[in-house]
Amino acid sequence: MAEKISDEMIEYVGILAKLELSGREKEEARADMEKMLNYIDTLNELDTEGIQPMSHVFPVQNVFRDDVVENGDGSRGTLSNAPLSKDNCFKVPKTII
Repeated sequence: MAEKISDEMIEYVGILAKLELSGREKEEARADMEKMLNYIDTLNELDTEGIQPMSHVFPVQNVFRDDVVENGDGSRGTLSNAPLSKDNCFKVPKTII
């Protein structure tokens, strides 16, 4: 393992995550972090010479649709849902005294 996880590191990670960890939780977090570091050490031992870097395990392809130009003026449909309307506007009760 590259480095042992100190009590200070556990405290610091807890502060960053805005967590108040009990003693048991700190030990569990330390064990989890050590497992992660051991796994990373195992991965670092792999020979990756000639392997192309990748950001996704599977090929990713965006699916785009063609833009369709439409009239965006839906005022008639919107006003048809209004309880009251006048002169192509919503009519609402007076709110200022």
